[in-house]
Amino acid sequence: MKFSEKWLRELVNPAIQTQALVDQITMAGLEVDEVASVAHDFSNVIVAEILTAEPHPNADKLQVCTVSDGTEVHQVVCGAPNARAGLKTAYAQVGALLPTPEGGEFKIKKAKLRQVESFGMLCAEDELGMSEDHAGIMELAADAPSGVCLREYLNLDDKIIDVDLTPNRGDCLSIKGLAREVGVLNKAPVTFVDIQPVVPTIDDTFSVTLEAPAACPRYLGRVIRHVNMAAPTPLWMVEKLRRSGIRSIDPVVDVTNYVLLELGQPLHAFDLNKLEGSIQVRMPEAGEKLTLLDGNEVELNTDTLVIADNNGPVAMAGIFGGESTGVTSESKDIFLECAFFDQIAIAGKARAYGLHTDASHRYERGVDWQLQHEAVERTTQLLLDIVGGDAGPISEAISEEHLPKARSVKLRHSKVNAMLAFEMPADEIEEILTRLGMQIETTADASWQVAIPSYRFDISIEVDLIEELARVYGYNNLPVKLPTAALPFTSNDESKVAIHDVRRTLISFGYQEAITYSFIETGLQKLFDNQYEALALANPISAEMAVMRTTIWPGLVKALQYNQNRQQSRVRLFETGQRFLPINDELVQENVLAGLLSGTRDPESWTGKSQPVDFYDIKRDIEAVLNLGGAGDHFTFVADKHVALHPGQTARIERGGEVVGIVGALHPSLAKKLDVSGPVYLFEISLESLLQGHIARFSELSKFPESRRDLALIVDEAVAYESIRKIAEENAGEYLKQITLFDVYQGQGIEAGRKSIALGLTWQHPSRTLNEEEISTAVQSVLAALDSGAGATLRD
Repeated sequence: MKFSEKWLRELVNPAIQTQALVDQITMAGLEVDEVASVAHDFSNVIVAEILTAEPHPNADKLQVCTVSDGTEVHQVVCGAPNARAGLKTAYAQVGALLPTPEGGEFKIKKAKLRQVESFGMLCAEDELGMSEDHAGIMELAADAPSGVCLREYLNLDDKIIDVDLTPNRGDCLSIKGLAREVGVLNKAPVTFVDIQPVVPTIDDTFSVTLEAPAACPRYLGRVIRHVNMAAPTPLWMVEKLRRSGIRSIDPVVDVTNYVLLELGQPLHAFDLNKLEGSIQVRMPEAGEKLTLLDGNEVELNTDTLVIADNNGPVAMAGIFGGESTGVTSESKDIFLECAFFDQIAIAGKARAYGLHTDASHRYERGVDWQLQHEAVERTTQLLLDIVGGDAGPISEAISEEHLPKARSVKLRHSKVNAMLAFEMPADEIEEILTRLGMQIETTADASWQVAIPSYRFDISIEVDLIEELARVYGYNNLPVKLPTAALPFTSNDESKVAIHDVRRTLISFGYQEAITYSFIETGLQKLFDNQYEALALANPISAEMAVMRTTIWPGLVKALQYNQNRQQSRVRLFETGQRFLPINDELVQENVLAGLLSGTRDPESWTGKSQPVDFYDIKRDIEAVLNLGGAGDHFTFVADKHVALHPGQTARIERGGEVVGIVGALHPSLAKKLDVSGPVYLFEISLESLLQGHIARFSELSKFPESRRDLALIVDEAVAYESIRKIAEENAGEYLKQITLFDVYQGQGIEAGRKSIALGLTWQHPSRTLNEEEISTAVQSVLAALDSGAGATLRD
């Protein structure tokens, strides 16, 4: 929220400078994003009146104006389309210094434009650093005194402070709320605007019915007739709106915007003569549409609260008004509305239509449910002062049972001292709470019963009050104490693999750890997983973060795409995180390790051209991680298929017959669709299975020689090495030490559809040398088992 420092100081004026005020607000939890001057530095710019504006004799888009500064008349050549006789505007005299976009300044000199002399310059707002508006020269009020310094006339020696409020502090989304906060922090008096009830001069009312009282328990309306829409908005109001980032539109809209900023209560004005029948606050029917004030037509969701008349919806409640009943320059009578809408009823609704308005911003964070009468009276008085007219009585539709209830919280002195780590005096506690607008009552047990103001939605339990005490007392003033705690030793399960060891291993292979979003785009999710229907978020941040990921791969591939677009062709990434699987109507959150490998096997160097990575590069990296717990032999790789992976280069990872992960090459069609260059290899494995190792046990080294036999086997090409290894391992006897695959061959001399696999089998006895007969028996047992189990025969 942006606000003018001078406007704030009209209500509360502590004896501190701007920077001290900004620091104070920030330390109180209302973070200041920016402090900017209302206008850049300039000099010798005055208010002047254009007396005449004639076409330039030598240029179609220029005019030759005569300008009066109150004492003299000057000739100025101007190209602004709104330059016209009778207009009061900003006139930079010869010798004036104006700001440049680069932060410098330039001097206005006497000039000749297309053979016509020009003495000075008529200025637009952007040329004075007041805004970015450059559509035309400034238009000042008709009663602006000519010759007066523009800085003085517009009171431009002011600062705009931009506060970034957290969602729980909706009470500070107004000048009144900020002034109340500054007054509390400085123990300074706050002068709130004196709002008196407006005495009705007519009896006209407009009927209102609450059909959705839970969403709108209070709705106020007032008829104001015979308004003058041609009346100008006062300069002081226009400037306060501008310094809060709001453009002046017309006097009625300006007044409702002003009260929104002043009190924090959104209001809306309808053209009374365009309303039919009565007002109904209700939920829309299926298919109902509404054309908004910006001209866009929307089809209303059935959970969007609307304001309707007998012809249908005329506004989205708490969000945006409708075009058909909007106030225009032709309006004569208006119906002023002011309502309290439930936070939950409004939250997220604007974003569902791609909207974000000042009203929805406040209603989503909570509006004081006792503020509506005060806001209507203030708005009515301002309207009567500016556009005139006759006001009717306030009509109110209310559902008491659905209004928020007054809250009271018990506060214990002992709890305050325990949480703040020092003895805060009771009288200081009472003084701070009173300054915060709370009513306190001392109880019999030396505690307090604290009545919470209606505008503080964020206070509901005892610790909320203690937080307020700490905030107002000053976080910097709280004593610094070192905490003391018993730190018992915890047992270390040596069968578990530490996650930092997994990270360190992958980093040693050249991987870099990535952190990607848990929320991804719906379409992207479906490209990588057709097994699970991802859980959609009820209130997503954006369309690109609409569903919860069921795999980490989309985020990693997007990171690859980002790097490749910046000429980083060799990319190795890994991430540990959660995936969210909807299983049996429950959301299962599973911790996984995922990785991505792309580019060349080795970094570029003078030794030669590196080869691109292949499936066995990423398989090697996975096996290194699987072996960390000494349980690498518990995992097996089995050929498989996956929607996102190449059908011929995909394997599932199993442990004890259970699938715990998958690895493979990104499908070429998917890589093309995502515009990433290959080859790209991915893996994902359950962390629970990965981190479960076993305790290492000592085994004495044998002093006796190993015995090795090499077997060249002919098998069908569809037979996987893993099945051959298992058969050999199960039938080679207890002294088998190692099986090594050292050759795979297909080609000349091998029958089509068959392949040659060469194994090296090594035996070793712990206490003696194995004899030839024992080795031969083991070899024959292996060959027989391979023949029957895998159809393998010895190669000639």
